[in-house]
This record gives sequence, structure tokens and C-alpha cells, in this order.
Amino acid sequence: MPTRVLVPSGVLGLGFDREALARGIAARPDIIAIDGGSTDSGPYSLGAGVSKYSRAATKSEWRQLMLARAEAGVPLLIGTAGTCGTDATVDWMAEITRELARELNQTPKLALLYASQPQGRVAAALREGRVTPLAPAPAIDADSVLGLSNVVALAGAEQVQAALGTGAEIVICGRTTDTATIAALPLLRGDHAGAAWHGAKIAECGALCSTNPTSGVILVEFDETGFTVEPMAANASCTPHSVSAHMLYENSDPFVLYEPGGRLDVREARYRALDARRVRVEGSRWVPGPYTVKLEGARIAGYQTTILAILRSNDYVTRARAWVDKLSAFLQGEIETRMGLRPGAYHLDFRLIGIDAALGALENREGTPGEVGVLGIVTAETQETAAEIGRLINPFVLHYPLTENEELPTFSFPYSPATTDRGPLYEFALNHVMALDDPMVAFRLEVEEVGSAALV
Repeated sequence: MPTRVLVPSGVLGLGFDREALARGIAARPDIIAIDGGSTDSGPYSLGAGVSKYSRAATKSEWRQLMLARAEAGVPLLIGTAGTCGTDATVDWMAEITRELARELNQTPKLALLYASQPQGRVAAALREGRVTPLAPAPAIDADSVLGLSNVVALAGAEQVQAALGTGAEIVICGRTTDTATIAALPLLRGDHAGAAWHGAKIAECGALCSTNPTSGVILVEFDETGFTVEPMAANASCTPHSVSAHMLYENSDPFVLYEPGGRLDVREARYRALDARRVRVEGSRWVPGPYTVKLEGARIAGYQTTILAILRSNDYVTRARAWVDKLSAFLQGEIETRMGLRPGAYHLDFRLIGIDAALGALENREGTPGEVGVLGIVTAETQETAAEIGRLINPFVLHYPLTENEELPTFSFPYSPATTDRGPLYEFALNHVMALDDPMVAFRLEVEEVGSAALV
């Protein structure tokens, strides 16, 4: 019997078409699966163990999905809860779920799949030769692993299946692969393995594989030979082009996707339009391999203070880079003279917003903007040092002259004070895989009857 997976959106907190969701529920899915995050926004969420998404937005959308789950009578599952999938963000999502259960008078069985890794476990695996770098990967040793603020392992289908096997009506997962939450049930029910992983990859971002990406809701039907994908929004369609193109999304190889326990190979996949809305895919292959899980880790790389000024005088706008170069050299001397700090003990970087803030030396567009934002970023070993450098450079960023024979300029700034202490700067410090003899050995599963004191 085919397995129908309803994907409401590419990520919880981004929004979805509620009419499309209702249409999806009417199609009688077997499970509702949604992603909760990724590494797209950088290392901060993982390093700090917090969600990047608004709690209010998350709760509002989760309310709709809990209501939809109750109506459909099927499991509701979220992967990579709270953006990064640490134990702390699983607990954050669980608390939201408990709040909503009380408000909605629901008493669902809740399974929590934890994916955070004790640093000592990873260090031991590294010493045993069970941790292998991917490309590119930073150099690591046991000491550097022990200094990481958070480490997670990406769960695959097996761990999600274990959570579903508890009979839970709501499953909140820590870090998972983007596809595992969608592929888990079709694989558990014996559907085509290649189709399960391929269809999960296509549906991972919801309606991004359709002609109306912002509508969110996608229904994927898996069976013994392939899968069929259909958007639920009335004004959306899936085409062979929109579906096949999604293998390019966040994937270094458009034909191969690695997952725990093997790889998906779509070189022989064929995409066929069934009608104006639906696409049928067959020919995908699952190739079993060693069981490894990807590791992600973050650490504090310093503390930051920023300053923002805006150049509007045409002389400064047209010569902004020359001004920043001159200012940087001057400030280096001032910081050494007044604070005794040489470059290496801190880092000061200026980004020219409107000229080359995003690409730096790679920028190839030319033109003269009406104004240029000058963003100074100070990074140091402590927040106190970064803030002190920010205060030192403040008057010069706002008044430093381009030439020696001009009146002292004054630049505008959008807020006061012009400096802002940003706190810790995190950086990714792991891009490795860890071999496991048992898929569950690095994960923890808890089950709870929401609304009762029972904990299994």
C-alpha cells in the first residue's frame, strides 16, 4: 500500500499556505513531516544551542500542525528541532508542544530523539579511528574536540524509525539529515528504498520543487517502484524540470546523495509528468554502505563588537576604499600605542556596504552608490577587549579625514551608540563522519505521555 508523506513547509517558522495544508490533510497522509532547521544561517545556533526562529512564529505554526495531526490521526514529526538540533533545542520544542497540548486540550504521546554528542565520546571515537574528515574539514585532535561548545550527530532513517516505533503521535528529533524524517516511514513500510530517499530529497524544502515555492505544502506518495510528488496549493504545479532540479540544491553532486548507511544514486532516474500538477519518478537506486553519521560542531572563536557609520559625501563615497585603507593603518597604530595590542591579538575588518560587503575582492560590479555604509567588525579574545577597541576607534570612524588639508568631517550613524557588543563569535569546527556499530548508540530516545507524569 502506498505511503503518503505530507510536508507542510521547508522549515517550521517560515510559513505555509493554510488552505494548501487543509487540502493535504484531506488527501489522507500517513504522516506529517517537517524540518526544523539547518546550518544555512551559520554556526551561531549550533554554538549557542538556540533557535534562530521566533518562538511566537514557531508556536503559531506548530499549533496548526498539531491541529492538523489530530484531524488526520497520523504522526507529526519534526527534524533538527530549533534550527540546530541540540538537546537544548529539542527541549525548547518539547516545551512549546506541552504548552500547546494544554491549550488545545490534547494528550498526545511524545517521543524525543536526542542527537547531541558528549565531546568525550567524539574524542574517544577519534582516537579509535572511527572519525573521518570530509572535504573540506578543519584539522582536529582530541583536545580541540573537548573544547567545542556543542556537537551533534545527524540521525538517519533508523533513529527516526525507532522514535516512530514507540507509537508516538508527535516526534521531536534533534539533528537529522534533511531527508531522514521523510524517508523513514516509507522505508519502514517496505517502499522502494531509492524512491524513499530520492522523494525525501525532492520534498525536503516543501514547495521549493514546485512553481510556487512560497506555498510550502507538498504531498509525496511512495510505493514499491517509485514516487509521485504533488503540490497542495491550488496555484502550484510540479514539473519534471522543477522536480529534477532539486537534486542540485545543497548537494555537491547532482546524481549522488550520501546518507547514513549508504548513498542515493539518481543517474538512472526518469521524471514523467502525470498531468499539469504531478510528477512521477522511477529508477532511483539506493546503494548500501558503511554506517556513518555526520558530525557537526561549533566553538567560540572570539568575541565581537561592531560599529556602523554611513558615508554620504561624494568625495568619500567615490573613494571609500582608499579612506578605509588609510583609516585601518592609522587605527592599527593607535590600538598598539594606546592598548599595547598588535594584529594577531585582535582582528579589525571594515566592510563597505553598497560596494563590496558581500564578496570583497571578488566583487565585479561597478557603479557609484549614493551612500556607503562602513561596518567595522572587531574580533578579540574577550568581549571586554573587543568593546574597548570599539570605543577607541569610535571617534575616528565617525570623523577621520580622507586628506590632510580638509576640515574635520562628520559621518552619519543610524543609531547611538554607534558600537554594538555582539558577544561570542562561533565557528564550525567539525565536518566529519563517525562510524557506528549500532545506529542508536549515539542517540537517546525518551517517550512521554503529554498531560501525565509518566516518563518511559
